[in-house]
Amino acid sequence: MTGSPVWVGDRLIDGSAATVPYDDHGVTVGDGVFETVKLTAGVPFALTRHLARLHRSAAAMRIPMPPAEQLTAAIDAVLAHHVGGAGFLRITVTAGPGPLGSNRGDLSPTLIVAVRPGEIRVKPTDVVIAPWTRNERGALTGVKSTSYGENVVALAVAADADASEALFANTAGNLCEGTGSNVFVGFGDRLVTPPLSSGCLAGVTRELVLEAGIGEEADVPMASLAEATEMFLASTGREVQPVRRLDGRELRFCPGPLTVAARQAWLDRITPLIDP
Repeated sequence: MTGSPVWVGDRLIDGSAATVPYDDHGVTVGDGVFETVKLTAGVPFALTRHLARLHRSAAAMRIPMPPAEQLTAAIDAVLAHHVGGAGFLRITVTAGPGPLGSNRGDLSPTLIVAVRPGEIRVKPTDVVIAPWTRNERGALTGVKSTSYGENVVALAVAADADASEALFANTAGNLCEGTGSNVFVGFGDRLVTPPLSSGCLAGVTRELVLEAGIGEEADVPMASLAEATEMFLASTGREVQPVRRLDGRELRFCPGPLTVAARQAWLDRITPLIDP
Protein backbone atom coordinates (compact mmCIF):
# COMPACT_ATOMS: atom_id res chain seq x y z
CA MET A 1 0.00 0.00 0.00
CA THR A 2 1.30 3.45 -0.89
CA GLY A 3 -0.90 5.36 1.55
CA SER A 4 -1.90 4.72 5.15
CA PRO A 5 -4.34 1.80 5.15
CA VAL A 6 -7.96 2.56 5.97
CA TRP A 7 -10.83 0.20 6.67
CA VAL A 8 -13.94 1.09 4.66
CA GLY A 9 -17.01 -1.12 4.70
CA ASP A 10 -15.74 -4.67 5.05
CA ARG A 11 -12.12 -4.46 3.94
CA LEU A 12 -8.76 -2.78 4.41
CA ILE A 13 -7.72 -0.60 1.48
CA ASP A 14 -5.05 1.91 0.55
CA GLY A 15 -5.94 5.24 2.11
CA SER A 16 -5.15 7.09 -1.11
CA ALA A 17 -7.85 5.06 -2.88
CA ALA A 18 -10.46 5.11 -0.13
CA THR A 19 -13.93 6.26 -1.18
CA VAL A 20 -17.51 6.14 0.06
CA PRO A 21 -20.63 6.30 -2.14
CA TYR A 22 -21.79 9.77 -3.14
CA ASP A 23 -25.15 9.06 -1.49
CA ASP A 24 -23.79 7.86 1.86
CA HIS A 25 -25.92 9.58 4.48
CA GLY A 26 -22.82 10.39 6.49
CA VAL A 27 -21.66 12.52 3.55
CA THR A 28 -24.97 14.04 2.46
CA VAL A 29 -26.48 14.97 5.84
CA GLY A 30 -23.91 14.07 8.52
CA ASP A 31 -25.89 11.00 9.57
CA GLY A 32 -23.26 9.13 11.53
CA VAL A 33 -21.42 8.71 14.81
CA PHE A 34 -17.74 8.49 15.63
CA GLU A 35 -15.03 8.13 18.26
CA THR A 36 -11.45 9.36 18.42
CA VAL A 37 -9.12 7.24 20.55
CA LYS A 38 -5.61 8.18 21.69
CA LEU A 39 -2.81 5.82 20.68
CA THR A 40 0.20 5.37 22.93
CA ALA A 41 2.97 3.35 21.28
CA GLY A 42 0.29 2.05 18.93
CA VAL A 43 -2.00 0.91 21.75
CA PRO A 44 -5.47 2.51 22.06
CA PHE A 45 -6.24 4.19 25.39
CA ALA A 46 -9.60 3.59 27.12
CA LEU A 47 -10.89 1.74 24.05
CA THR A 48 -13.62 -0.06 25.99
CA ARG A 49 -15.14 3.22 27.16
CA HIS A 50 -14.93 4.75 23.70
CA LEU A 51 -16.64 1.77 22.10
CA ALA A 52 -19.37 1.83 24.74
CA ARG A 53 -20.05 5.48 23.94
CA LEU A 54 -20.01 4.72 20.21
CA HIS A 55 -22.75 2.14 20.77
CA ARG A 56 -24.77 4.60 22.88
CA SER A 57 -24.49 7.27 20.20
CA ALA A 58 -25.49 4.84 17.46
CA ALA A 59 -28.50 3.68 19.48
CA ALA A 60 -29.58 7.29 20.06
CA MET A 61 -29.41 7.94 16.31
CA ARG A 62 -31.03 4.60 15.47
CA ILE A 63 -28.04 3.49 13.43
CA PRO A 64 -27.36 -0.27 13.63
CA MET A 65 -23.79 -1.02 14.62
CA PRO A 66 -21.65 -3.37 12.52
CA PRO A 67 -21.16 -6.83 14.05
CA ALA A 68 -18.68 -6.82 16.93
CA GLU A 69 -16.32 -9.16 15.07
CA GLN A 70 -16.23 -6.82 12.07
CA LEU A 71 -15.46 -3.82 14.27
CA THR A 72 -12.70 -5.71 16.07
CA ALA A 73 -11.23 -6.94 12.78
CA ALA A 74 -11.24 -3.42 11.37
CA ILE A 75 -9.47 -1.93 14.39
CA ASP A 76 -6.90 -4.74 14.54
CA ALA A 77 -6.18 -4.53 10.80
CA VAL A 78 -5.62 -0.78 10.84
CA LEU A 79 -3.48 -0.87 13.98
CA ALA A 80 -1.37 -3.70 12.52
CA HIS A 81 -0.18 -1.27 9.84
CA HIS A 82 0.41 1.63 12.24
CA VAL A 83 4.01 2.33 13.17
CA GLY A 84 4.00 2.72 16.95
CA GLY A 85 3.98 6.22 18.32
CA ALA A 86 1.61 9.04 19.12
CA GLY A 87 -1.55 9.24 17.10
CA PHE A 88 -5.30 8.85 17.10
CA LEU A 89 -7.61 6.05 16.01
CA ARG A 90 -10.78 7.33 14.35
CA ILE A 91 -13.83 5.05 14.20
CA THR A 92 -16.82 6.25 12.16
CA VAL A 93 -20.15 4.55 11.53
CA THR A 94 -22.59 6.17 9.11
CA ALA A 95 -26.16 5.21 8.24
CA GLY A 96 -24.91 4.11 4.82
CA PRO A 97 -26.30 4.91 1.36
CA GLY A 98 -29.64 6.69 1.26
CA PRO A 99 -31.73 9.33 -0.50
CA LEU A 100 -30.26 12.78 -1.08
CA GLY A 101 -32.32 14.15 1.78
CA SER A 102 -33.08 13.50 5.43
CA ASN A 103 -34.98 10.24 4.89
CA ARG A 104 -32.81 7.16 5.26
CA GLY A 105 -32.29 4.19 2.98
CA ASP A 106 -32.21 0.58 4.12
CA LEU A 107 -29.79 1.31 6.98
CA SER A 108 -26.79 -0.65 5.78
CA PRO A 109 -24.14 1.12 7.87
CA THR A 110 -20.73 2.11 6.56
CA LEU A 111 -17.78 1.45 8.88
CA ILE A 112 -14.63 3.54 8.48
CA VAL A 113 -11.54 3.07 10.65
CA ALA A 114 -8.35 5.07 10.20
CA VAL A 115 -5.30 6.29 12.09
CA ARG A 116 -3.89 9.78 11.93
CA PRO A 117 -0.68 11.09 13.51
CA GLY A 118 -0.95 13.71 16.19
CA GLU A 119 0.26 14.90 19.57
CA ILE A 120 -1.63 15.70 22.75
CA ARG A 121 -2.09 19.45 23.20
CA VAL A 122 -0.99 20.20 26.76
CA LYS A 123 0.44 23.72 26.52
CA PRO A 124 -1.72 26.51 27.97
CA THR A 125 -4.30 27.80 25.52
CA ASP A 126 -6.85 30.58 25.07
CA VAL A 127 -10.60 30.09 24.73
CA VAL A 128 -13.56 32.28 23.78
CA ILE A 129 -17.28 32.16 24.43
CA ALA A 130 -19.21 31.10 21.33
CA PRO A 131 -21.98 33.49 20.26
CA TRP A 132 -24.40 30.54 20.00
CA THR A 133 -25.92 28.16 22.54
CA ARG A 134 -26.16 24.40 22.89
CA ASN A 135 -29.66 22.96 23.23
CA GLU A 136 -29.54 20.71 26.28
CA ARG A 137 -32.87 19.17 25.23
CA GLY A 138 -32.03 18.56 21.56
CA ALA A 139 -32.29 15.26 19.70
CA LEU A 140 -28.49 14.97 19.50
CA THR A 141 -27.71 16.07 23.05
CA GLY A 142 -24.98 13.82 24.42
CA VAL A 143 -24.47 12.12 21.05
CA LYS A 144 -21.06 12.11 19.38
CA SER A 145 -22.46 12.69 15.92
CA THR A 146 -20.66 13.51 12.69
CA SER A 147 -23.01 16.51 12.33
CA TYR A 148 -20.25 18.92 13.38
CA GLY A 149 -21.13 22.03 11.38
CA GLU A 150 -21.92 24.00 14.53
CA ASN A 151 -18.52 23.14 15.98
CA VAL A 152 -16.69 24.03 12.77
CA VAL A 153 -18.19 27.52 12.71
CA ALA A 154 -17.55 28.08 16.43
CA LEU A 155 -13.91 27.00 16.05
CA ALA A 156 -13.53 29.47 13.18
CA VAL A 157 -14.69 32.20 15.56
CA ALA A 158 -12.12 31.00 18.10
CA ALA A 159 -9.37 31.01 15.48
CA ASP A 160 -10.24 34.61 14.58
CA ALA A 161 -9.40 35.47 18.20
CA ASP A 162 -6.19 33.36 18.21
CA ALA A 163 -7.88 30.87 20.53
CA SER A 164 -8.02 27.08 20.17
CA GLU A 165 -11.47 26.43 21.60
CA ALA A 166 -14.92 27.98 21.84
CA LEU A 167 -17.16 27.37 24.84
CA PHE A 168 -20.92 27.07 24.57
CA ALA A 169 -23.57 28.13 27.03
CA ASN A 170 -26.80 26.14 27.05
CA THR A 171 -30.30 27.58 26.72
CA ALA A 172 -30.54 27.91 30.53
CA GLY A 173 -27.57 30.28 30.57
CA ASN A 174 -25.15 27.81 32.11
CA LEU A 175 -21.81 26.60 30.80
CA CYS A 176 -22.17 23.48 28.65
CA GLU A 177 -18.95 22.43 26.87
CA GLY A 178 -16.38 23.29 24.25
CA THR A 179 -16.67 22.28 20.60
CA GLY A 180 -14.65 19.16 21.31
CA SER A 181 -13.88 19.27 25.01
CA ASN A 182 -15.37 19.32 28.47
CA VAL A 183 -14.57 22.22 30.76
CA PHE A 184 -13.43 22.25 34.39
CA VAL A 185 -13.56 25.59 36.20
CA GLY A 186 -11.76 26.54 39.40
CA PHE A 187 -13.28 28.98 41.86
CA GLY A 188 -10.68 29.31 44.59
CA ASP A 189 -10.28 25.82 46.04
CA ARG A 190 -13.41 24.43 44.36
CA LEU A 191 -13.22 22.66 40.99
CA VAL A 192 -16.45 22.09 39.07
CA THR A 193 -17.55 20.82 35.67
CA PRO A 194 -21.03 21.06 34.11
CA PRO A 195 -23.27 18.02 34.76
CA LEU A 196 -24.51 15.90 31.87
CA SER A 197 -27.90 17.59 32.30
CA SER A 198 -26.23 20.75 30.93
CA GLY A 199 -26.23 19.07 27.53
CA CYS A 200 -22.50 18.35 27.41
CA LEU A 201 -21.05 15.19 25.92
CA ALA A 202 -20.15 12.47 28.41
CA GLY A 203 -16.45 12.83 27.68
CA VAL A 204 -14.22 9.86 28.43
CA THR A 205 -11.47 12.10 29.84
CA ARG A 206 -14.05 14.00 31.91
CA GLU A 207 -15.41 10.72 33.26
CA LEU A 208 -11.98 9.43 34.25
CA VAL A 209 -11.03 12.69 35.96
CA LEU A 210 -14.23 12.67 38.02
CA GLU A 211 -13.82 8.99 38.89
CA ALA A 212 -10.36 9.84 40.22
CA GLY A 213 -12.04 12.13 42.74
CA ILE A 214 -11.00 15.31 40.99
CA GLY A 215 -13.67 18.00 40.85
CA GLU A 216 -17.44 17.80 41.14
CA GLU A 217 -20.43 18.27 38.87
CA ALA A 218 -22.37 21.51 39.26
CA ASP A 219 -24.14 24.03 37.07
CA VAL A 220 -21.86 26.93 36.16
CA PRO A 221 -23.80 30.12 35.32
CA MET A 222 -22.04 31.95 32.50
CA ALA A 223 -21.94 35.13 34.59
CA SER A 224 -19.91 33.30 37.25
CA LEU A 225 -17.04 32.74 34.81
CA ALA A 226 -15.94 36.28 35.59
CA GLU A 227 -14.95 34.95 39.02
CA ALA A 228 -13.08 31.89 37.74
CA THR A 229 -9.51 31.69 39.02
CA GLU A 230 -8.41 28.83 36.79
CA MET A 231 -9.75 26.52 34.11
CA PHE A 232 -8.78 23.50 32.08
CA LEU A 233 -10.11 21.62 29.06
CA ALA A 234 -10.52 17.84 29.12
CA SER A 235 -10.62 15.69 25.99
CA THR A 236 -8.85 12.87 24.20
CA GLY A 237 -6.68 15.28 22.24
CA ARG A 238 -6.01 17.67 25.13
CA GLU A 239 -6.12 15.38 28.19
CA VAL A 240 -5.85 18.09 30.88
CA GLN A 241 -4.99 21.38 29.15
CA PRO A 242 -4.72 24.63 31.15
CA VAL A 243 -6.58 27.71 29.93
CA ARG A 244 -4.64 30.96 29.95
CA ARG A 245 -7.24 33.47 28.76
CA LEU A 246 -11.03 33.43 28.55
CA ASP A 247 -12.41 35.92 26.03
CA GLY A 248 -9.16 37.85 26.29
CA ARG A 249 -9.19 38.00 30.11
CA GLU A 250 -6.14 36.43 31.69
CA LEU A 251 -7.08 34.00 34.42
CA ARG A 252 -5.44 34.42 37.81
CA PHE A 253 -3.64 31.09 37.60
CA CYS A 254 -2.37 29.13 34.59
CA PRO A 255 -1.92 26.41 35.39
CA GLY A 256 -3.65 26.77 38.73
CA PRO A 257 -3.12 24.42 41.68
CA LEU A 258 -6.30 22.49 40.89
CA THR A 259 -5.23 22.04 37.28
CA VAL A 260 -1.75 20.92 38.31
CA ALA A 261 -3.25 18.35 40.68
CA ALA A 262 -5.61 17.11 37.97
CA ARG A 263 -2.80 16.80 35.44
CA GLN A 264 -0.58 14.95 37.89
CA ALA A 265 -3.37 12.55 38.80
CA TRP A 266 -3.98 11.95 35.10
CA LEU A 267 -0.33 11.08 34.51
CA ASP A 268 0.21 9.05 37.67
CA ARG A 269 -3.08 7.25 38.24
CA ILE A 270 -5.04 7.13 34.99
CA THR A 271 -2.77 7.01 31.93
CA PRO A 272 -0.79 3.91 33.06
CA LEU A 273 -4.01 1.85 33.11
CA ILE A 274 -4.30 1.81 29.26
CA ASP A 275 -7.92 0.58 29.34
CA PRO A 276 -9.31 2.02 32.58
